[in-house]
Amino acid sequence: MTVQITALKPGEYSPLPDAGLGALRTGKGNLPLESVEVDARITALTCGVEVAQGFHNPYDVPLEATYVFPLPDRAAVTAFRMEADGRVVEGVLKERGQARQDYDQAISEGRRAAIAEEERPDVFTMRVGNIVPGERVTVRLTLSQPLPYEDGAATFRFPLVVAPRYIPGTPLDDRSAGDGVVPDTDAVPDASRITPPVLLPGFPNPVRLSLTARVDPGGLDLREMRSSLHAVTEEDGVVRLQPGEWLDRDFVLRLDFTASSSLTLVPDRERTAGDGRGATGGAGQEATGGAGREAADGDGTFTLTVLPPAPDDQAARRPRDVALLLDRSGSMTGWKMVAARRAAARIVDTLTSADRFAVLSFDSVVERPERLDAGLVPATDRNRYRAVEHLARLEARGGTEILEPMEQGLGLLDDSTRERVLVLVTDGQVGNEDQILERLGTRLAAVRVHTVGIDRAVNAGFLGRLAGLGSGRCELVESEDRLDEAMEHIHRRIGSPLVTGLSLKADGLDVLPGTVTHLGSLYSGVPLTVSGRFRGPARGSVTVHGLAADGQPWERRLEGAPAEGDAARAIWARAHLRRLEDRYATGEHGLEREIVETSLRHGVLCRFTAFVAVDTRVVAEGGPRHRVIQPVEMPSGWDVPSPITGAPMMAAAPVAFTADAAPAIFGLGAQDGGPLGPGGGGMPGAPAPFPAPRASRGFARASSAKMAPPAPPVPHSPDLVRPQLVEELARLRAQESLPAHERRLYLADLGSRLAALAAYVGGGENELSVLARELSACETPGADVDGLWLRATKVLAELIGGTTGPVQDARHGHRPSFWKRS
Repeated sequence: MTVQITALKPGEYSPLPDAGLGALRTGKGNLPLESVEVDARITALTCGVEVAQGFHNPYDVPLEATYVFPLPDRAAVTAFRMEADGRVVEGVLKERGQARQDYDQAISEGRRAAIAEEERPDVFTMRVGNIVPGERVTVRLTLSQPLPYEDGAATFRFPLVVAPRYIPGTPLDDRSAGDGVVPDTDAVPDASRITPPVLLPGFPNPVRLSLTARVDPGGLDLREMRSSLHAVTEEDGVVRLQPGEWLDRDFVLRLDFTASSSLTLVPDRERTAGDGRGATGGAGQEATGGAGREAADGDGTFTLTVLPPAPDDQAARRPRDVALLLDRSGSMTGWKMVAARRAAARIVDTLTSADRFAVLSFDSVVERPERLDAGLVPATDRNRYRAVEHLARLEARGGTEILEPMEQGLGLLDDSTRERVLVLVTDGQVGNEDQILERLGTRLAAVRVHTVGIDRAVNAGFLGRLAGLGSGRCELVESEDRLDEAMEHIHRRIGSPLVTGLSLKADGLDVLPGTVTHLGSLYSGVPLTVSGRFRGPARGSVTVHGLAADGQPWERRLEGAPAEGDAARAIWARAHLRRLEDRYATGEHGLEREIVETSLRHGVLCRFTAFVAVDTRVVAEGGPRHRVIQPVEMPSGWDVPSPITGAPMMAAAPVAFTADAAPAIFGLGAQDGGPLGPGGGGMPGAPAPFPAPRASRGFARASSAKMAPPAPPVPHSPDLVRPQLVEELARLRAQESLPAHERRLYLADLGSRLAALAAYVGGGENELSVLARELSACETPGADVDGLWLRATKVLAELIGGTTGPVQDARHGHRPSFWKRS
């Protein structure tokens, strides 16, 4: 099969000549992540993917590597494997706290281990421990995902980089949950787990990226394949990335299919306890995550696809109240702001004189058009012109405070006699998704919510969750070239749906109550896809009932067709788990046990479970001596933002100092002393894009890479860094029992972080900068480690205005959140 692939213009996909992820060349070698390989097998509207991440230890001590990476937000991760030194260890799916205990115990005993955890629907963390010097370790993830289908095209989207996210809130007086560059806050209590360090352009030796997509139409009429953002080759249905592509934007492949309505019935495949395997070669562990499970919620999975009826242009519809929210924050710079303004203007143009609307543009504050009244205004020609005029003047600035404009927008939509629509245009790069869902979850269900995601590395998971709760649509725009096509879709979606009030009635098929995924509504060009679980034989039919736009009853009846495979069950389980997790985020914390049991029963990873692979062989006595968090690429199309006064923290690129002027300041990894705290993260009230990242032991200090000289520093109040100093003192006291050589290295890392804080405060020579310089030199021969340790403790206590005891758990007396359990 040979199908034409339509490429984008060269300027839209060629890599940046001076940018690249990872593998920063240092005196000791490269950063640990060497390669990422993605092998996708697309069959009709379903895709199976294997992701292989290759790690290498170029050091002379055992290494633990941490990598924060994205996966498709609707993908079900069903298998995990670690390969090293000719041995293969199958991963086991366990409750998250238990998996962490197994991992920590294994690496403390000197055994190889790896653990994969979910932080967000599309953000994951991989840790690989006890990689011995010179060794290469490969970890593999297996996943299944559905392909969304709209207007005659299915989309395979595979994210390749975790973009910086705006982190609102006040830093917690608590040990950070992860190793990221931004501290945990009251609004984002796991911020340190989703904010990997980011490299500025100019770092050589990028991670080797390989991506292959094998396309089988599965009986559908495949007319064309279109690549977006990357240069590809195609031959006989196999699409491959050309060499030299970068991990800095999503891979997008659109497949023009002719779909049809269908009902597939897939019985569960019988499993035996012998399916699982441990390490080959006589040493291993029993893999219980995917074997020997008896389904307590049915014997099979059904998947229903219903094409929408043809739209009736003459059908009467209710007048609309539309609240349009436009993100103008600093992450929306460049082409994204241009596209967002155009998208918002097109949405305003869809309104008629019977409609009312409001436009809210937001960053750290919410603004409305000056020449329009507060609240909803009639969509007259004059008012629409004034709204578009306001949109045309908007430029990117500030932080991404999504919660306040959404609350204001929902507050305007209080007339239940009208069609209530909220449209959010944004890149979605925020970290407080759970806080937003908790505050707004029940209110979203009362209105129609459409989201328009604009970015080459969009937060699709969050925007999809918002649209799902609001029974609307999520449209993703990854380039200006696709904006017109996307806006045509949005133009149709913004109107009333074609069929509402959907329900299912089964005949001869025993559908289990509570297992059917969200029905939503039928929109023009968008098939309804529903799945659920059934008991008994795989036979019967399902009828979909609803109410058409003209008020008349509407129904479609489909006969079931038997099918085979594991993907349908995994995809259903992922969607069911995500719905349960969204309910948990809105306050239903009693669902935790059900979430864990569902995840383990179906072998699908979620936020409350983790895959862990543990070898039985001891390879590194005493555990890893070096720990590194892999830095990631700045997403394509993002500019290094300018400082934003008074904004909360954002995980973004570090300040552009030269390597010689600011050695080891700009966060290339984690320190060996344990979980990293707010001392290495952003500063409350600091410029949003410039947290004080953590230094990785030995990496940036050995680098000879040069960056552009910094702009003259802007002095800031020392009070802004006090929370970081409090945390640094607490951690310093907690590490007093370290061996002498580790204390020496810890002090050197501390000095680099204090130097970043001193540079932020400015004002020339001061006690903090002097201490930072002394500690940074503690690795020189003859340095008095004990004396420097005491001096650091004394100076930090004086700078914060007194002593502090050990950091307490901010949630003492309660079970810790699932991301902190061990």
